[in-house]
Amino acid sequence: MINFRLIRHLWLFLAVAEDQNFSRAAKRLGMSQPPLTEQIQALEQSLRVQLFTRSRRGAQLTAAGSAILPAVRKFAEQLERLELAVHEAVAGHAGVLTIGAITSAMIDVLPPLIERFKQDHPLITVSIREIDSADAVPALEAGDIDVALARLEGNLGRHLQSIPLAEERLAVALPNDHPLAAHEAIGLSALADETLVMASRDVSPVYFDYLVGLCKASGFAPRIVHQVRSVATQVAFVSCGQGVALVPASMGKLAPNNVLVRPLDPEVKVVTTAIAWHAGHNNPLVEAVIDLARQRSAIA
Repeated sequence: MINFRLIRHLWLFLAVAEDQNFSRAAKRLGMSQPPLTEQIQALEQSLRVQLFTRSRRGAQLTAAGSAILPAVRKFAEQLERLELAVHEAVAGHAGVLTIGAITSAMIDVLPPLIERFKQDHPLITVSIREIDSADAVPALEAGDIDVALARLEGNLGRHLQSIPLAEERLAVALPNDHPLAAHEAIGLSALADETLVMASRDVSPVYFDYLVGLCKASGFAPRIVHQVRSVATQVAFVSCGQGVALVPASMGKLAPNNVLVRPLDPEVKVVTTAIAWHAGHNNPLVEAVIDLARQRSAIA
């Protein structure tokens, strides 16, 4: 039997944990503070643990509260997906396809893919979630998303498959007052003495190892000072004077005024977006979007 009281209490717990303040959480939830406090206390009593420490500064999670927070967040996301599916079913829609995508894919690759998919499947609701490339594999394995558009290459595991969709010329992001900024294109060997901001190996081991291999083939071992989770963060670190970065050339459109993006010479191309899915789930909607992706792939 579904314990709706527990579900509500967990929802309230999540609101307080996010706001770190009972008053702010109550206001956001459209309720007064005393009932919120009482229901959190009831949750603590039922779980037999203290979830928050209260002070004038607000509400801080205890060790027990921090331990259950990730599971409660995931539960809340699943409830939202269930609620969406129910609403769509009532409205006569035939299903929901959940796509996780990195920011760059949402700008270039995803919009035309969704447009064509909706033409062929007008009764399907497409739900988009922003993810990092590092989130793609665990989200697919957990069933949190149906399809991922991310920077992925190589072996993703026994059950996951992928197709490269887009590739770009590799470029160097550097401060606009850097001596190399005067060049229209930059040779990779010119970065031998530079400090590099790289996309983390945890995000994409194949991509990271490929870039390191390129540097070594050009006669130097890269001096990697920072490893970050996204290309946008690489550019942000360059903007803050933390080094230079190897990024897709299209980042020149999004770079701040104090950062320039110069292409590598000779030209080097890298996969910037791949579409990945769980081959064992046998979802006709996934198969349909994969077929469209194959047709629209910019890589022969």
